[in-house]
Amino acid sequence: MRQALDVARGAGRADDVPVGAVVVDGDGTVVGRGHNVREERADPTGHAEVVALRGAGGALGRWRLEGCSLVVTLEPCVMCTGAAVLARVDRIVFGAFDPKAGACGSVWDLARDRRANHRPEVVAGVLEEECARLLTDFFGPHRLR
Repeated sequence: MRQALDVARGAGRADDVPVGAVVVDGDGTVVGRGHNVREERADPTGHAEVVALRGAGGALGRWRLEGCSLVVTLEPCVMCTGAAVLARVDRIVFGAFDPKAGACGSVWDLARDRRANHRPEVVAGVLEEECARLLTDFFGPHRLR
């Protein structure tokens, strides 16, 4: 999670919401990383998780990411949870809960939906306060505009 936090800080410099994600293989090696690039690239799919999953697929040479974990500073949304499920990651680990758009238990629970063709393990609240603080620090000045 510390590596995901470091990656998240890169998004804030481009005025993107500071969310960071890493994909770790079964040996603990980071095989993909990403931060939000929606503003930077004018890309509505430019969420940290999607960027990290794409990087992992490229690094491993396959789209099935079995044996990997997606570690992200904010609870993934529906799009990102869906991408992780379809990529067949073994585990989704996140820091801060997202009570507005979270899809790993807060608003929806797509990752554990019994109708899905794959259900990754979900580990929630890892370094939650530190992850939440990064977002609070970012949004505080933005809300004053």
